[in-house]
Amino acid sequence: MERLNKSEIAFKAFAYLIVIAFALMALYPLLYAFSVSISGKLAYESQSIILLPKDITLTAYKMVLYDKGFWISYTNTLFYTVLGTMWSMAISLTGAYALQSVHLLFRRQLNFLLVLTMWFSAGMIPMYLNYKQLGIDNRWGMIIAFGVQAYNIILLRNYFSSIPKEIQEAAIVDGCHEFQLFFNIFIPMSKASIATVTLFYAITRWNGYYWSRILIANSFEQPLQVYLRQLIENYQKLYDESSVVLDYSADSLAYAIIVCSIIPVMVVYPFIQKYFTRGVNLGGIKG
Repeated sequence: MERLNKSEIAFKAFAYLIVIAFALMALYPLLYAFSVSISGKLAYESQSIILLPKDITLTAYKMVLYDKGFWISYTNTLFYTVLGTMWSMAISLTGAYALQSVHLLFRRQLNFLLVLTMWFSAGMIPMYLNYKQLGIDNRWGMIIAFGVQAYNIILLRNYFSSIPKEIQEAAIVDGCHEFQLFFNIFIPMSKASIATVTLFYAITRWNGYYWSRILIANSFEQPLQVYLRQLIENYQKLYDESSVVLDYSADSLAYAIIVCSIIPVMVVYPFIQKYFTRGVNLGGIKG
C-alpha cells in the first residue's frame, strides 16, 4: 500500500472534516424536529431546546395516532406516491427506449422538443388555467397530469444509449423483437438508473404540495403535506382567537407529523442508495 505524504494526509483530513460538517448540518434539522416533537410545551416555548429534548412527552404522537385526518392524508400520499411513481416510470421508460433508438423517425427533432420543455414553459397562470379546464381536481387527475419530467426521460435515455449495440444486435439475431429487447435486455441492464429515477419520482410525489393545495378541493383527497400546512394554520388561528390552553405545543404536533412523514423515505432510501450514485454517473455517459 502506497504511503501518503503529509500534504495528502492534511488534505484528506480537511476533506473528511468538511464532509462531516455538512453531514451534521443536514442531520441537525431532523434531530431538532424529533426533539421538539417529544418535548414539553414549556420547554419549547421557552426556547430552551437546542438539540436534545426536554420534559419528554409523547402527547403529540398520541394526537397523531388518533387523528383521522392525518391517516386519510397519509393514505392519500401513499396512493399518489406508489401509483404516481409507477405511472411516471412507465411513461419515462418507454419514452426513453423509443428516443434512444437510431431507427426512430425524426429522432433528433423529438429529442430537441423534449429538451425544449426544460427551457421554456407557458408560465404558472396558463398552466393553472389549463389544469382547471381539463378538470384536474382529483386523485387520478393529479397522477396522470404530473406523470413525467423531461430530465428523468433524458437520464434514462442516456443510460439506454450507453448499452453496447453489440448486445442488441446479438439479441436481434437470436430472434428478439422490440418488446423482448426492452424487457429482457434494457430493463435488467439498467437497474441502477431505474432505481435513481424511481427515487426522484417518489420523492417528488411524496413531497407534493403546491399543485395539490391549489387544485384539489376535496379535503379527503389531499396529501399529507397539504394537511400539515392546514393543521398549522388552524392551530395558529386557535391560539389567536380562543382562550383554550393546550397541554402541548402546536409546533410539537406539526413536528411529530413531519417525523412520521419522513419515516418511509428513511426506510426505503438505504436499500436503493447503492444504485443512486452509480445510476447518476452512468446515466451521463452519452448525450
